[in-house]
Amino acid sequence: MRSSTGPAPGGERPADTRFFSRRGPFPLTRIAEVAGAPLPEGLAPAKRACELRGVAPLQTATAQEVSFLDNRRYLPLLARTQAGAVILGPAFADQVPPHCTPLVCRSPYLAWSRVARLFHPGPSSRPGIHPTAVIGADVELGEGVEIGPLVVIGEGARIGAGSIIASHAAIGPHVVMGSYCRIGSHVSLSHALLGARVVLYPGARVGQDGFGFAQGPEGFESVPQLGRVLLEDDVEVGANSTIDRGSMRDTVIGAGTRIDNLVQIGHNTRLGRCCVVVSQAGIAGSTELEDFVTVAAQAGLIGHIHIGEKARIGAQCGVMSDIEAGADVIGSPAMPFREFFRNVATLRRLSRPKGEKGG
Repeated sequence: MRSSTGPAPGGERPADTRFFSRRGPFPLTRIAEVAGAPLPEGLAPAKRACELRGVAPLQTATAQEVSFLDNRRYLPLLARTQAGAVILGPAFADQVPPHCTPLVCRSPYLAWSRVARLFHPGPSSRPGIHPTAVIGADVELGEGVEIGPLVVIGEGARIGAGSIIASHAAIGPHVVMGSYCRIGSHVSLSHALLGARVVLYPGARVGQDGFGFAQGPEGFESVPQLGRVLLEDDVEVGANSTIDRGSMRDTVIGAGTRIDNLVQIGHNTRLGRCCVVVSQAGIAGSTELEDFVTVAAQAGLIGHIHIGEKARIGAQCGVMSDIEAGADVIGSPAMPFREFFRNVATLRRLSRPKGEKGG
């Protein structure tokens, strides 16, 4: 039986208007401008003037929608698509059906992101304070701030213009947030200074004590954690991720960095600009990542090491020493990709039963 809540499986449409805002329609010329893709020469005036109403995948897009292709695996779908326009790279441009306008660019996924945001912009604040919110003394709220139900904001906090704080979030005393930040439900945020457009997804924990203790004669004694957390402009922190404040130095997350769900970042850690840390990775205290480092899922980095610019750390990698700039490493302990797979091949040969030939 088909559910009354939506379409049957296989007929899904993106951007259910119950959950996502929608703008448009937009003329093809505007979409091409946003995508950074020139319209084909000789395109008929009627097509230039046509308006498109949304975005959709190749297999379900209609003549009033934009789609995209950036993976050769989905090339068979291109021949059958009914999309009015398709964003794609130069390698596939000659395979676009005649009824479909190709929008050719070198970074199709980036162009797709920009076009999708044109039709479906992110949430904007609905200014106001819910009557169940608790606002401390001397709190400064910028213009257009939205405070949701059961939010608690400690004394002396500064919330930048256009920011959204969702239900049940707890903002500690004297926290500073720049403009247009988005704080999700059940976030806890303390001992922190945030730049502009920072996003903390639901359940994120930022600014709590780091994991610091000393061994005393009668057991462990907690070491005071006296640093802060600095989240620079455009940082995003995924759901249920945790970032400890520094012990003596600040924990710093550089501008544009993206942290996935379920990530742990220890005290005094410093990430450079536009780093990527994927789900279930853990970075121990006082580790430093330079700009554009990628840490894949379930990787673990010990403390007090240095990761060079643009290094890439593979999934489930165990990093126990410094990594030079630009290196690609995998395995535990971490080693260069070629060395790792050479070791794997050697072990397979050694473990093969005597007389058995390799594949």
